[in-house]
Amino acid sequence: MDDKRSKKYSSFEGIVFSTDPAHEYQFNTVAEQDTLDPKSQDLRVQLDRKQRGGKAVTLITGFVGKDADIDVLAKKLKQKCGVGGSVKDGNILIQGDFRDKVLQLLHSEGYKAKKAGG
Repeated sequence: MDDKRSKKYSSFEGIVFSTDPAHEYQFNTVAEQDTLDPKSQDLRVQLDRKQRGGKAVTLITGFVGKDADIDVLAKKLKQKCGVGGSVKDGNILIQGDFRDKVLQLLHSEGYKAKKAGG
């Protein structure tokens, strides 16, 4: 089965066949939440080593908004810290221990952020 066809059928979530010629399948779509302004965001910055083979990452949680906006913020933080990272499940991961620098950068951008954890 070619890739385009398998994507088409996998999007129907279990519907294989319908005998009703007027059947309109209704997709379950989750609306993205609008991005809050930086002053309304309540971000938490912490160091995380779990499930990473002992390597530390700076974890930023609590961002409320669209995926595109969190990607822009993550890219800016990664560039300012000079390291890699990613966005997973609405959290920003920055490689290494950059808690103080990330807090300073977030405050300078107008975000409300705090250190969390130990």
